[in-house]
Amino acid sequence: MISIWLQLGFEHILDLNGYDHILYLITLCAIYSIRDWKKVLYLATAFTMGHSITLALNAFDIVSIPSFLIETLIPVTIILTALYNLVTDSKTKTKTKTKTNETVGYFLAITFGLIHGMGISNFLKALMSPGDSLIMSLLGFNIGVELAQIVVVLISLAISYIALNILKVNKSNWIKTISLISILISIYILSK
Repeated sequence: MISIWLQLGFEHILDLNGYDHILYLITLCAIYSIRDWKKVLYLATAFTMGHSITLALNAFDIVSIPSFLIETLIPVTIILTALYNLVTDSKTKTKTKTKTNETVGYFLAITFGLIHGMGISNFLKALMSPGDSLIMSLLGFNIGVELAQIVVVLISLAISYIALNILKVNKSNWIKTISLISILISIYILSK
């Protein structure tokens, strides 16, 4: 039974029709290189933790937020992450990058995970059968989400490695390009 929910969580992240999660993860990865893979996986896990919390709160009918608000906030989280990338990149150029930037990154990942988790919670509840264990369903789904996010992160870092190390794209230009494309796509999502 848990394997079905694991598969649903995995497919939820990799579903191209709901590309907002993939876009968020690509945007999140833009400022990192392959040598930062552990840090990025921690950020993705922080995002999953936030996602898991709101899934559970909604599934147990503790918190409910109108879907139109969540659907508006999800692209906003992508825009804010892209803007964070641009600010972080400019701080790196002036050598003012600090440990605070990392802490802010983790805080944002958890917070934005909370918002993204609300976006899928009603869908998850609709899929549940009366005999399904809510806890096992949530556990399987969230493990699937985390595994799929690892796939997206590793692919993003591999593409970044190719761009930066083989094609010799300037890192600042890379960050700006990914971030600006993410902002444009998010604005498009908001306009729908």
